[in-house]
Amino acid sequence: MHAEFWQARWSRSEIGFHLSEVNPYLQRYWSALQLAQGTQVLVPLCGKSLDMAWLADQGYQVVGIELAQRAVEDFFTEHKLEPHISQEGVFQVYQAGAVTIYCGDLFALEPRHVAQCGALYDRAALIALPPAMRERYAAHLAELLPSSTQALLVTLDYDQAQMEGPPFAVNEGEVQRLLAKRWQIELLKCCDVLGENWRFLQRGLTRLDERVYRLKGR
Repeated sequence: MHAEFWQARWSRSEIGFHLSEVNPYLQRYWSALQLAQGTQVLVPLCGKSLDMAWLADQGYQVVGIELAQRAVEDFFTEHKLEPHISQEGVFQVYQAGAVTIYCGDLFALEPRHVAQCGALYDRAALIALPPAMRERYAAHLAELLPSSTQALLVTLDYDQAQMEGPPFAVNEGEVQRLLAKRWQIELLKCCDVLGENWRFLQRGLTRLDERVYRLKGR
């Protein structure tokens, strides 16, 4: 998935991946990370997710990274926030209250940008990437984040032969292969959600498993 693909999706408002509510897994399982108030949380490929506002309301400092400028601008507009906009290297940086969003390429982030991050929240990044980019993403996170970083990860798993991504199928074995060297992995929840997702039924899926993981830095 190259930059042009996501820019085009946002320009055409083809954003079925955007949830119109706070992710219920975030609300239910975030406390399992046992993070101190004020902890900085990285949200990769954040779009205009309502989850960022929820995290900020819970007392966390949010650092998003998003390629599409429209998504970033929409987030602040829809939350009636007037961001301070600055340039930091290749990034345009939007900041208001407890939310900072770097507009640019995730893979251009450097450790200095996230040196204070104590947590990662990934609901839509890993599953947005094809296999080769998932490898690169996992390696980039390992180099980028402090070793003590904890994470909440949400994935989807289905028969990839039945549908082209994104979102892509990421099974439990792949999560272990990509992330186990960097994190201790605990499965918190697994459920078949196909019956709640008519657009995936229409595309021919016979199974759609959603999994929630807690990742603890080694």
